[in-house]
Order: sequence, then structure tokens, then C-alpha cells
Amino acid sequence: NKQKRLYVLDSIGKLLLRLSIGGMILLRGLYKIVHGVDGVKHLLHIHHIPEILAYGVYITEVIAPLFVIIGWKSRFWALWIVFDMVMAIFLTKQSAIYHLTSNGAWGIETQALFLFGALSIACIGAGRYAISNH
Repeated sequence: NKQKRLYVLDSIGKLLLRLSIGGMILLRGLYKIVHGVDGVKHLLHIHHIPEILAYGVYITEVIAPLFVIIGWKSRFWALWIVFDMVMAIFLTKQSAIYHLTSNGAWGIETQALFLFGALSIACIGAGRYAISNH
């Protein structure tokens, strides 16, 4: 049945999106587990934001991507990743928004990919291959 095949492909696409966005954000979080959040604290300090908030990256870059990957309340956790990327752009890449790199890439290409990928997950949900379909 063509409709059933499309449903399966739709669910596989959602799974691949969750695995790729969640997996790549998780790697950033694992780096911070190993190396700490001093760099984030410094960025927050520069912007006059309380440094204690640096520990929030463990939620946005470890817990949220894990739940996105397994598909538990993916829409909710994807919004945490969206917030993380908005903050990353604000703290580190504001000037890059309006520029291209030397090879023609958008200055915030990676962050934008994560942001819009997570926003897509928040909009479309986890799909069939998930702990919950929300």
C-alpha cells in the first residue's frame, strides 16, 4: 500500500532528523562534561548574565538531545535545543549573522542548522519510531 509506505518513510525521516540533530548536539554536551563550562561562564560574564546559568548547557546539550534521540517528548525537548542555539548565536555569533565565511557559508550555518532542525522536530514530532509520539 502506497500510503503505508509513505507513513513508514515519514517516520524514518523523523527518526533520522532526531538522531542527527540530537546526536550532534549531544557531542557538544559530552565535550562540556569532559572539559567543563568555563568558556560558557566567560561568555555569560561578558554579557552580564549570571554565570550560574552556564550549567544549563547540561540540560540543553545533554538531557534534551538524549530525549530527542529516544523520542520521549521530543517536541518539548527540541525547544530546549532551539533555546540553546539562540543563546549560542547571541553569545558567540551575533556579528556572523550578516556575513559569509571565506568559503561562502553563512556565518552561523552550523548553529542555524541545529536551530532549524530542532525547530522542525518541535513542529512535526517524533514519528512512529519513538518512545512517545509527542
